[in-house]
Amino acid sequence: LGGKVTVLTMGPPQAEPALRKALSFGCDEAVLVTDKLFAGADTLATSYVLASAIKTLHQETPVDLVFTGKQTIDGDTAQVGPGIAKRLELELLTYVSRIVSVDQAANSIRVERRAEGGVQVLETRLPALITMLEGSNEIRFGSAPDMFRAARAEVRVWDRNAAGIEDIKKVGLKGSPTIVSRVFVP
Repeated sequence: LGGKVTVLTMGPPQAEPALRKALSFGCDEAVLVTDKLFAGADTLATSYVLASAIKTLHQETPVDLVFTGKQTIDGDTAQVGPGIAKRLELELLTYVSRIVSVDQAANSIRVERRAEGGVQVLETRLPALITMLEGSNEIRFGSAPDMFRAARAEVRVWDRNAAGIEDIKKVGLKGSPTIVSRVFVP
């Protein structure tokens, strides 16, 4: 359908190879949002930083669709994607297993969502945020030219100012009201 795919992550400088891998799979550009102030962020602070960065990207090129995983691998809370959607006032589709169709004329998207007891078919207007289930899609491995392009590509590195962070009290440990008192296997 055309458009531009930007892969964005918040993390330490060591996250750059993951962004380059996404570029080798065909993404058009990559942005690493990194700043020492982000250390210790919980899901609330992380969603604030990522929403700010997406808002900054939107000022350059309209953002119609945001994809996230269904949950983070460190906390397994499934809160970052919905938090971003809420902050950006995007329609939210969670646990999506398949995109059925996109209607550019109607500015809408139809998806299949896994739910208890079956599959739901949902349709909403764009812009939207979709949390995708793992295994929903087969990754196309990059061709040799894509891998060379990814190795040479500029990965934009944004600190808190470049990412459009307006309130540093909402980032990192200071912006994280979550307190973990105990972790155990249920």
